[in-house]
Amino acid sequence: MKTHIAIYIFIAFAISAVFTALELPYLRRLKAGQSIREDGPQAHKSKAGTPTMGGVSIVLSIIVSSFAVYIFNGLELRELVLISAVTLIYGGIGFIDDYIKVIKKRNLGLTAKQKIAAQTAAALLLAVYGFRNHPGFYIPYVNKYFPVENAWFYIPFIVFVVLAMSNAVNLTDGLDGLAASVTAVVALLFSLVSGGPSFIISACICGACLGFLLFNRHPARIFMGDTGSLALGGALAAVAVCEAHTLLLPVAGGVYVLEALSVIIQVAVFKTMHGKRFFRMAPIHHHFELGGWKESKVVIVFVFASIVLCVAAFLAVGPEV
Repeated sequence: MKTHIAIYIFIAFAISAVFTALELPYLRRLKAGQSIREDGPQAHKSKAGTPTMGGVSIVLSIIVSSFAVYIFNGLELRELVLISAVTLIYGGIGFIDDYIKVIKKRNLGLTAKQKIAAQTAAALLLAVYGFRNHPGFYIPYVNKYFPVENAWFYIPFIVFVVLAMSNAVNLTDGLDGLAASVTAVVALLFSLVSGGPSFIISACICGACLGFLLFNRHPARIFMGDTGSLALGGALAAVAVCEAHTLLLPVAGGVYVLEALSVIIQVAVFKTMHGKRFFRMAPIHHHFELGGWKESKVVIVFVFASIVLCVAAFLAVGPEV
């Protein structure tokens, strides 16, 4: 079945492209335009009003394409249902936040406490499942599986990873095509190294991102919003947990890690150094923009970095056939 990965990617790609094409005029009629932060790069001012919440088409295409492939191949649906549930919950959290901010025109959206509470509940569901079915981690480069029998360690660790990944992908979604293209690369890596049927949903995540990129590449005609970025982070984390490849996430998803760390460093320096900044602006993709890089150049460099990191991750575990 691994030989059919390209077919699964194409199926999700086609569905995502169609769904996004149908969603775009609807979002325009709703006037679901993106608002641009005042302290952001000046070049982004022209993006104000670009339809957002495009993540709806990404989430739907992942679910529809993966279920179609699973059912066609007669595969057990249990893990697919779990991964889909996590994806839908995280996408739903982002959708509610986007809806409040974009449709209801309320700047704050969901509070941080509301987001974290909802995300934690979904992460706990995944962590408990992981402990009952895959209680351990495959250690990259060591080529060993490390079983974990202590739920008090495993469950909080998995919850942390899921929360960190979903929010790191959310932070990465700040340039045209950046989050979608990086996630397509990472999802392709997981489709190659996954040993169970999870490789199918990974391929579908890759295809869905590529289909969305037809409309999201620079200059973007639509943004995924929190709906898409939170859902993609949750989906990747769920696949990693179900495949016991949780420790591979920070390797393959090194760009996400860098984006999140840049924000943490910026906030820490700002608070401890009386208003001074470590980066020109965080997340770090804006640092390079303000340094004179064109938006398209930042995206290309970050995608190339993701390819290098995913090759390193692939070499750490090798393909599962």
